[in-house]
Amino acid sequence: MINWSAIDTVLLDMDGTLLDLHFDNYFWQIHVPEQYSQKHGLSLEESKAVLYPRFAAQQGSLNWYCLDYWSKDLGLDIVVLKHDIQERIALRTEALDFLQALAASDKQVWLVTNAHPQALALKLNKTLISHYFDHIISSHQFGKPKEYLQFWHDLQHYAHFDPQRSLFIDDSESVLKTAANFGIKHILSIKHPDSQTVQHRQSQFPMLEHFKDILPIA
Repeated sequence: MINWSAIDTVLLDMDGTLLDLHFDNYFWQIHVPEQYSQKHGLSLEESKAVLYPRFAAQQGSLNWYCLDYWSKDLGLDIVVLKHDIQERIALRTEALDFLQALAASDKQVWLVTNAHPQALALKLNKTLISHYFDHIISSHQFGKPKEYLQFWHDLQHYAHFDPQRSLFIDDSESVLKTAANFGIKHILSIKHPDSQTVQHRQSQFPMLEHFKDILPIA
C-alpha cells in the first residue's frame, strides 16, 4: 500500500487516526448533552435537540475544535469535563506498534491535529506518545483548521517538507481532500476511527484498516 522509499515525512492526525475516536464521540454525543441537560433541567433528548444543531453549525471551522469557544457558548467547563472522562482516551489498535516502527525508521514523523492545545496536552499526557514525534502541531497555532488550504501553506512555512514525498493519514474526508489539493501525494483514510461504532465509511482515498499492513521496514 505504501512505497516507503518514496516517503520522507509522515504526517499523522490524532483523534480517529492514532487515538480511538470513541472518546470524542462519547464526549460530544453523550457526556456534554448530559451535563447541559442537568444544568438547564432538560431531558437528554431535549438537550441533544438544542446542542446538535449548534455543533453542526461549527463543523469544519476552528470553533468546532476550540474548547474555549464551547465553554463560553455552552456555559460549561469543557476542559474539566474532558478530564472527568479521560479514562476513555485510548490508542487505536496497533497505533503504538506503528509509531515504534516509524521511530526505528529514517522518517520525519509529525503529529498534525485540529485538537485544541488543552485537549492535545490531556491526550498526550494520557497516552505518553509525544516522544515519537519530531513536530507536534495544533491547527490553533495558525488560527485555521486543517480543512483550510491556507493551513497547509502555513504548516509548510513553519516546518519545511516536500508534499510529494509525504504521507498523510487522517480520518476526515474534508481534511484529506484539502491536503490532496495542497499537493500531498500519499494519502490514507481510516476505515474504523471509532472502535465502538459500526461504520460504513467511504472515501476517495485508500482506506487503512490495520496499521500492521503498512509498517515501515527500518
